[in-house]
Amino acid sequence: MPLAVVVLGVAVFALGTSEFMLSGLLPPIADDMNVSIPRAGLLISAFAIGMVIGAPLLAVATLRLPRRTTLIALISVFGLGQVAGALAPTYEVLFASRVVSAFACAGFWAVGAAVAIAMVPVNARARAMAVMIGGLSIANVLGVPLGAFLGENLGWRSAFWAVGAASAVALVGVATLIPRIPLPEEKPQLKREMSIYRDRQVWLSIVITALAAGGVFCAFSYLAPLLTDVAGLDSGWVPTVLALFGIGALVGTTIGGRVADAHLFGVLMSGIAASTVFLVALALFASNQVAAVGLAFLLGLSAFYTAPALNARMFNIAGAAPTLAGATTTAAFNLGNTGGPWLGGTVIDADFGFEATAWAGAAMTVLALGAVVLSLRLHSGARSRRVTGSPAVTSSPTSADVGVDVEAGSSSAA
Repeated sequence: MPLAVVVLGVAVFALGTSEFMLSGLLPPIADDMNVSIPRAGLLISAFAIGMVIGAPLLAVATLRLPRRTTLIALISVFGLGQVAGALAPTYEVLFASRVVSAFACAGFWAVGAAVAIAMVPVNARARAMAVMIGGLSIANVLGVPLGAFLGENLGWRSAFWAVGAASAVALVGVATLIPRIPLPEEKPQLKREMSIYRDRQVWLSIVITALAAGGVFCAFSYLAPLLTDVAGLDSGWVPTVLALFGIGALVGTTIGGRVADAHLFGVLMSGIAASTVFLVALALFASNQVAAVGLAFLLGLSAFYTAPALNARMFNIAGAAPTLAGATTTAAFNLGNTGGPWLGGTVIDADFGFEATAWAGAAMTVLALGAVVLSLRLHSGARSRRVTGSPAVTSSPTSADVGVDVEAGSSSAA
């Protein structure tokens, strides 16, 4: 992997810590801001909403700007957002700081993913994305549990200050180690990039990503109160269990990144099916401490095992628009990260209990699995038409042929 891709993964560590650390901070934030836990959970949705809106908007706005300069600006705004969150006097200000931080995070992901993909061959795309997603995995192993530890011992605001410091370190790395990425001789055209949305496979990929992510984070967002109120664990165990989720995520990302380039649909189906099984098991055995802890690890593994494949799939079918492909994937993940916590909060408010979030999450992943099957059928039909010489049905001629051989298991670049 080029050093620049590794640097992007390091920067993503700071972004990922901020995005996911609230899962371990909801109880103290709810107490300090005098709001309910489901309302505090909307802070997770606020970040996700900012990512959904910010990714495509910033991708379009920065389409013709220098890549490194754009990354520097975005990581700077993100760091300032963490400072604003640490100083927030009210829930409303904290909510606004999460949205602003999310905008910057979304833009960084979209531009950073396009830079990473541009620096590797087609048959190494999943591995390149695995390096970036590895930053998220390490954030779950180290950053999120550390945030929970700081929140437990020094107050939740200390976690925001810590992420602000990590953002400053990331800024130095991006400014000094990311090379100057020259803009293409032919300036990117918004009309051409937008043409990817005429391809139904792009929309299917959005649905799959949103449902797969949302299903897991429907339960994960409320893991802390589930562990303490249902499983009966002491709150001091929460950082450890979150770390186990992160270790599972790191293992899953590593395996998925190595396998997905050759067996993309196999990874999608097996990973999402596994998440469904683990969510059902969590709903059934949430009161068992050993089961709850073990399933947290397994959910991290299955969720992040599919992440490189979900990213690579979008770049394969939207290869004519790499910047919007990255932005669309980011938005899709965060549609799930918005809908999942919202659905989880809804079932909690309906007095179904914290374990019901796992049932709701399993329903989302079942729908995701169905969408994968449909996407595979369309993909196989397109391959059959290519072999027989029949015209393809897909409405996006620029993306119809991208990545087909790779996704079918060939190591050759499409």
